[in-house]
Amino acid sequence: MNLELCTDCFEGALLAGRYRFKRIELCSALSEGGLTPSFGMIKSCAEIGTVEVHAMIRSRGGSFTCDDMELLIMERDIQAASQAGAKGVVFGILDADMKVSKKNQRLVDLARSLGLQATFHRAFDQVDDPFEALDQLIQMGFDRLLTSGLKDKAIDGLELIKALQQKFGSKIEIMAGSGVNPGNALSLSNTGIDNLHFTARRPSKEKIIPGMGIHMITDEVKIRTISDLFA
Repeated sequence: MNLELCTDCFEGALLAGRYRFKRIELCSALSEGGLTPSFGMIKSCAEIGTVEVHAMIRSRGGSFTCDDMELLIMERDIQAASQAGAKGVVFGILDADMKVSKKNQRLVDLARSLGLQATFHRAFDQVDDPFEALDQLIQMGFDRLLTSGLKDKAIDGLELIKALQQKFGSKIEIMAGSGVNPGNALSLSNTGIDNLHFTARRPSKEKIIPGMGIHMITDEVKIRTISDLFA
């Protein structure tokens, strides 16, 4: 099983490497579903050298639509991620009707030209026809899909994840994510997928300053517990 930690910090990358994870999905603003991390954060995590860094490429919160300027920003962020040492990038653009946008092709082609892997993130869970959408992603050249099976939590989308794996698993890596925990990780792995994605965070004991957000730290216990399931 390939484990991927979704993290927004250097400590998360260190722990993912320590517990022999395959990848991290490196983000900022996890409270908004994940936005593009800084160049410095990507570079610092990549320099650890014990875990692949796959950088989120998403310039704003809200929907997964994208205008021309936002697409240009995403292209520049992919170039920056490559320069900082990322192994891959994570993105997903939908049209207003919740169909996979053709704009994704430009980003996949750019990523490929830079030697980066491309993962389509959970924007996928907003589409109407997952089989048609995944076929499109394969044709575009994506390496990997992150999905919760069109449900809020992956365990609730287990049957669709299994069906997608059976139909498309030989053509693209399918990774389950959202709500993955020690109690359901094995059930998700029984779908036949080889990739699990989860966050592991808890509030720090720092004093909370109103309006300044909450400092979250990496939950090593959750990381170790899930890692031990597949040791």
